[in-house]
Amino acid sequence: MKQRFNRILVAVDDSPCTEKAIEYAKDIAQEFNSVVALITVVPPNTVSNIGADPIMGQQPIIIPEALEIQMESASDELRKLAAEFTGAQEVFVFNKVGGIRDEIIDTAASWSADLIIMGSNGRTGFEHLISGSVSESVIRKASCPVLVIPNKCD
Repeated sequence: MKQRFNRILVAVDDSPCTEKAIEYAKDIAQEFNSVVALITVVPPNTVSNIGADPIMGQQPIIIPEALEIQMESASDELRKLAAEFTGAQEVFVFNKVGGIRDEIIDTAASWSADLIIMGSNGRTGFEHLISGSVSESVIRKASCPVLVIPNKCD
């Protein structure tokens, strides 16, 4: 049985593999005449860590102006990328603020994605232990297949 991917959600960030993930998504979207959605997530706690000290219970300072600038920049990038999907039936964009893993999972579920495509930053060792892997979490929690493009995507 050949799988049909009608609705493809592509997670976009500023990692080196995003470009490669987008190339895979374009090919698959054209092959299946799919509807595509691009999602990027701005984590609110990365806006400014000035004065943040989790040990002392101090939270990061969220500067609304900085968050707005990040959101506008992400929207501009999403629009540019959306224009590249000439072989897709239709292209949507989702620019979210929140936890990256949760927003990808929630959007895939609410948008009824048949496939999630994302890059992997390829963290290993201590970095992986501390930060975990967004792609691993998405794979575990997604209700549809997930195609992960590794950081060694040459």
